[in-house]
Amino acid sequence: MSLFCSTFSPKPIPKGCEGLEIRIQSSTCTGEKTIGFYDRVQGRLLYSELVRGDADIEAFYRKYGIKRNK
Repeated sequence: MSLFCSTFSPKPIPKGCEGLEIRIQSSTCTGEKTIGFYDRVQGRLLYSELVRGDADIEAFYRKYGIKRNK
């Protein structure tokens, strides 16, 4: 039996985030970027993750099984 699973199944989109847009925000002070599900009502990112480059953005989309519109 292999320790590494060759099949990847994406995580379900978190409850309450269905239909929300994915947005990347940048800090005005440090320039640090985060990606997450943007809630317009609350005006904030939900389930945000740090972005260091394009690979992190692709990984976020892949994690939830979402096709990225470029």
